[in-house]
Amino acid sequence: MTVIDLGDLREAPTPDRPARRPRAGGRVQWALLVLVVSLLTLAGAVPVAGRVAVTLPGGPAAAAFLAGGRVYLVQPPDPARGVGRELVAYRLDRARRARVLWRTPLPVGGLADAVWRRDGVVLLVERTRNDTSWDTVAFDVGTGRLAWRQSGVAYPIGDGVLLYGTGPAGNGATRRVDPATGRTLWTVPSAGLLQLGFGPAGIDRLVRTVAPDRMEVYDPVSGARLVARALGFGATPSGRLTALAAGLLLVADVDGGTLTGYDLDTLEPRWTVPFPPMGRAETCGRLLCVLGETGGMRALDPATGATRWTDDRWSGALTAAGGRLLVTEETAAGTELAVVEEATGQLVAGLGTWTLVSQDESDGRITGMRPAVDGRLLVAELDPAAGAARIREALPHTSMDCKVGGELLLCRRVQGGFGVWRTG
Repeated sequence: MTVIDLGDLREAPTPDRPARRPRAGGRVQWALLVLVVSLLTLAGAVPVAGRVAVTLPGGPAAAAFLAGGRVYLVQPPDPARGVGRELVAYRLDRARRARVLWRTPLPVGGLADAVWRRDGVVLLVERTRNDTSWDTVAFDVGTGRLAWRQSGVAYPIGDGVLLYGTGPAGNGATRRVDPATGRTLWTVPSAGLLQLGFGPAGIDRLVRTVAPDRMEVYDPVSGARLVARALGFGATPSGRLTALAAGLLLVADVDGGTLTGYDLDTLEPRWTVPFPPMGRAETCGRLLCVLGETGGMRALDPATGATRWTDDRWSGALTAAGGRLLVTEETAAGTELAVVEEATGQLVAGLGTWTLVSQDESDGRITGMRPAVDGRLLVAELDPAAGAARIREALPHTSMDCKVGGELLLCRRVQGGFGVWRTG
């Protein structure tokens, strides 16, 4: 999730900082009584402390990523050894050993945001320290040789790469490039505002605002313009906001108190309903969930706009499975996780206190972590279909700076460096 932030309702979207998934919902907390009960309930299920598959070096300033079954470390400069900033690729084997495949130098000054693989290259996404622009750098997956470097945030689309244009003004040309060479295959015109629409397989639409009420929809794989249409609401007032979710272009008229859903394939309006002020929209399984400015969730039928249920407790939905949603609630103690029925919003279970583990690569599972009473770190799969948290690991001497990628779990160790465990 895949958990993907589908964006706030806003006039001028800026690109999400890439591949830090799932940060949506933030830190997951439950009431103290529920925490104690949960720990007692889980005590008999906690496995023997997980064995480290391998320990890798890395100081506090190092950044680690998982991609394609490998570990990639961005190491800071080491003047004492005469070594500059570099990207190091490690291959792991079943014998719990790690081998350095290659090292390649990196420019000084960048901050690594993401690493992922595509068609023979490793893609590193970096931002400037003032967060004004991003670059994507591609290296040969086998040798670490520099393949190309371009501005923009890289996203996977089909078998290629989409570079979402960024710059000092938050705009710039968005284009698809060949992963191996960086050659531009097509470009979306840079004028206007561009939003990314996400579906089950990732980015499935590009929507560009080219005039106050004129929109264009592009296929992100072919670059073809699918439809262009003036939506007919005239000059955009300051109170009009837009978002993409559940296969719809959503236009909220804050002054008029309405929400309109437009079909992304035709840009024809499907429905308009009265609606209070809201913060953001999300796809919730087969429903559309709209979050209020001050909290609360309203679940709509994407086909008609009809309200299926509302609940003032929930502040977001992380994933859907088996007709159920994994949702969050903000409280004075933190953020709580629960499972509800997708169709009705009825509470199924409270899952206790969990902090979500960042996902470098997603297989659809959501992973949580929390400290156990004995100091170990509990790692669990949060399963909305079962309404349960399944403990996978109990790790000693491990911080809560963790991430998952495929069947690998990587955490920063208290003594220094990184531990890597196999969860599959």
